Amino acid sequence: MRVVSNPPNRFESIQREELEPAARARVQLFEDDTQQILSRNESPDLPFRWSVNPYRGCFHACAYCYARPSHEYWGFGAGTDFESKIVVKRRAADLLRQAFEKPSWHGELVVFSGNTDCYQPVESTLGLTRACLEVCADYQNPVGIITKGTLLVRDLDLFQRLRDRASIRVYFSIGFADDDTARLVEPQAPSITARFEAMKLLSEAGIPTGISVAPIIPALNDKAIPELLARAKAAGATTATWSVLRLPGNVESVFLERMRDAFPDRVSKIVHRIQEVRGGAMSDARFFRRLQGAGTYWHCMEQLFELSRRRAGFMPDDQPVPQTFRRPQAQQSLYDGEGG
Repeated sequence: MRVVSNPPNRFESIQREELEPAARARVQLFEDDTQQILSRNESPDLPFRWSVNPYRGCFHACAYCYARPSHEYWGFGAGTDFESKIVVKRRAADLLRQAFEKPSWHGELVVFSGNTDCYQPVESTLGLTRACLEVCADYQNPVGIITKGTLLVRDLDLFQRLRDRASIRVYFSIGFADDDTARLVEPQAPSITARFEAMKLLSEAGIPTGISVAPIIPALNDKAIPELLARAKAAGATTATWSVLRLPGNVESVFLERMRDAFPDRVSKIVHRIQEVRGGAMSDARFFRRLQGAGTYWHCMEQLFELSRRRAGFMPDDQPVPQTFRRPQAQQSLYDGEGG
């Protein structure tokens, strides 16, 4: 354990000034009494419209996580609070079933972990993600998963059911080629080695998998692109995607604080390269621009990814999501049709 801190919450009008170091973090669970579970994505630069997030906050504690500012809406901080105060949606599966029963729902791809990881450690005891996936299987609704978790191997039987009745693809988020570097940036996430092992297990079981090389942090992990794509292909992945680092809101202060601690001799170069691909800024919130960059260094990374993708043998993933959605029929009564 180490001393950690939170940047000020921009939604709080009064900020408390501590006279001693911040307390050591311990995980706390909070319940969310939300009345809906499907989140509608209005962002035109994302390839899906609907997502399910059974948890808010994430124990994985990735320094760069773009979801950190969302925790501030709860009165929490974007730093240590984000990874230690986990909000759970215990009614997630029931709410998803209700959504699928609405006449307006005709069946679309639902992505798990559009915000925070659906397979973070608390899932091992609560099982909210599995319960939601069971609903998707019952209704034959297509599913996409993005995760750093390895707990998902527990649900292999359910993935096979989804594959047979609807469709599923599991993307593993892997941005580093070695466990030691990853541990400095993603301190509580499963190791890179474990993620590739989970990818191989799912692929061998016939579950379509892919790699999301993200985020690319200029001057830190961009050179790992060729190795990551080669290892993903060897582990059975069939598709690959990538995106550059995003630092919205207080993510920037959390990220820079942790980079100074982890890479004191490289942080200035990292900052310089980020600014180079962001037109002099540290972040760009504009649609389409937020997931990409500009300038010579950016174009070099683009070319490196494309060349590595072709060399590894990945083909573009342009297959349409099948229309498989079906509402399960109520079981016929054993006494239907019998005389009284």
